[in-house]
Amino acid sequence: MPLPPVTVFRSASGLIVQIDDEFRLLRERNLDALFTASDPAAWLHEQLATAWVGASPVDLHPPVQSQEIWAAGVTYMRSREARVEESQDTGGGTFYDRVYDAERPEIFFKATPHRAVGHGGRVALRSDSHWNVPEPEVALAINSAGQIFGYTIGNDMSSRDIEGENPLYLPQAKVYRACCGLGPGIVVREPLPRSTGIAIEISRNGQSVFDGATTLERMKRNFTELASYLYRDNDFPYGSFLLTGTGIVPPNDFTLEAADEIRISVAGLGTLFNIVG
Repeated sequence: MPLPPVTVFRSASGLIVQIDDEFRLLRERNLDALFTASDPAAWLHEQLATAWVGASPVDLHPPVQSQEIWAAGVTYMRSREARVEESQDTGGGTFYDRVYDAERPEIFFKATPHRAVGHGGRVALRSDSHWNVPEPEVALAINSAGQIFGYTIGNDMSSRDIEGENPLYLPQAKVYRACCGLGPGIVVREPLPRSTGIAIEISRNGQSVFDGATTLERMKRNFTELASYLYRDNDFPYGSFLLTGTGIVPPNDFTLEAADEIRISVAGLGTLFNIVG
């Protein structure tokens, strides 16, 4: 019988776990232990046996400790279209056309743990960019053996003008201080259904300025395929996160501004809230 979904939050109090409507504080404070367990779900349920009842978590930290954060690109048709649009003046669009249809997916490094912010945290805009957007994504929690055991929400902040100028500038468009939102917690559960919905709303001065929605059914590639390419000829002694691409891209005349509020919701995973600042 499958184990029930369990959400693991990281806070100043330690690891807080939600199962059904109850919160429990684990004696184990080391998140890396979850990612290095041979069976993370079973390990977590063993830890629950000695946990004590706690309060709902506050002041959430991003649910990452020693894990690298990677990302996959051009996994949805909408993402392919957006990449072509942003690089049409430089001829880089052909790269994105080719990777969408290729056997090998695009996978790139996104963030170290200290560059990630959690639920309620502030994501940043690059000072040398004038076209910045959030990218709402499902993030895979993968243990050191390459097993997908859980899911969270990722906000893959991106400087579209820098990436569009030249595909070789991708690391600068993607990797910088506070470039990634992650959370609120890791949901350890059976695989997400393909019908899972993803939605985003961006508010400015109390007014909605963009919203959009999609589902995992619109992905060209599946999670197992993406994870297998990430771990191919690679080692992750403390496991990893893999953001799986976005199917929602704001129009070309939209860019984030300071103090914008970003809400990304994924069915079964909750809502990740970030402020631009």
